[in-house]
Amino acid sequence: MTWQSSGVTETGPAATRVLHPPVGYRLTASVRALTFSPYDPCARVAAGTFWWATRTPDGPATLALRPAGGELLAEGYGPGAEHVLARADAIAGLRDDLTGFTELAAAHPLVARLAREHRGLRMPATGEVFPRLLRAVFEQKVTGKEAYRAYAAMVRHFREPAPGPLQPLLLPPGAATVAAAPYWVFHPFGVEQRRADTLRRAAALADRLERSTDATDATRRLTAIPGIGPWTAAEVVRIAYGDPDAVSVGDYHIPNTVAWALAGEPRGDDARMMALLEPFRGHRGRVCLLLEAAGIRAPKYGPRAPIRSFARF
Repeated sequence: MTWQSSGVTETGPAATRVLHPPVGYRLTASVRALTFSPYDPCARVAAGTFWWATRTPDGPATLALRPAGGELLAEGYGPGAEHVLARADAIAGLRDDLTGFTELAAAHPLVARLAREHRGLRMPATGEVFPRLLRAVFEQKVTGKEAYRAYAAMVRHFREPAPGPLQPLLLPPGAATVAAAPYWVFHPFGVEQRRADTLRRAAALADRLERSTDATDATRRLTAIPGIGPWTAAEVVRIAYGDPDAVSVGDYHIPNTVAWALAGEPRGDDARMMALLEPFRGHRGRVCLLLEAAGIRAPKYGPRAPIRSFARF
């Protein structure tokens, strides 16, 4: 890898880093999980470059990742530039460990085929718990469209521009800001008191959550907070730690998708899903990711349900 510090300028990066992804690596597919939608105010892909705004112990930062002649150029902006560049490879998914997955995938012909077809897909690991938790709580028990609208409205309410040349790009709200906000601040965003209270409780414990040693420890700490259950915890650790085994138990759609893809059964519950995923232990979440990337869905009966609706907490 190559690292170059260039000093902070008006619009230029504070530092750059050259990463060397494996052959066939797909940037957009790998970092898509870090965006809430194509219009995410804090993260987006624009003209082939991925822009990601965050807060670091050193201050606000923006990370830009762009393909360049078979390599991946990482640029950091703002006071936290060095911090995000130190994790740029993890954020891009280049620390994703696929050891043993090929052998596990061979247990099912569909999974084996998807593993080959999507070999350029990597799982990112941001190292940050609270920003992903903020989004996951907004997604509890509502449609994806409702969750995004509420999240985007909150980000714009606490509006703080992110460093760097891509504008408008905003920082996610800080934990202290969320913890101090009364319920009535969240109500206009369509967030009922239960989720608002969960957000504020989690924000008050953000420092403790960020000190989690790994995905298992983070899951334990997260699920100890009232209003946060296995679904929310899995959504968080999959992104914060790149946990390839995290399965969102309690999701409305995933059990049906897994049952249909792996057993030809149009409907399944959590127990059936976990039984079908058991041969892939260690990479069960990765199998779900591959099914999503392939666009596999169980047959729909009755009215069409939104893809991310009615998740438990």
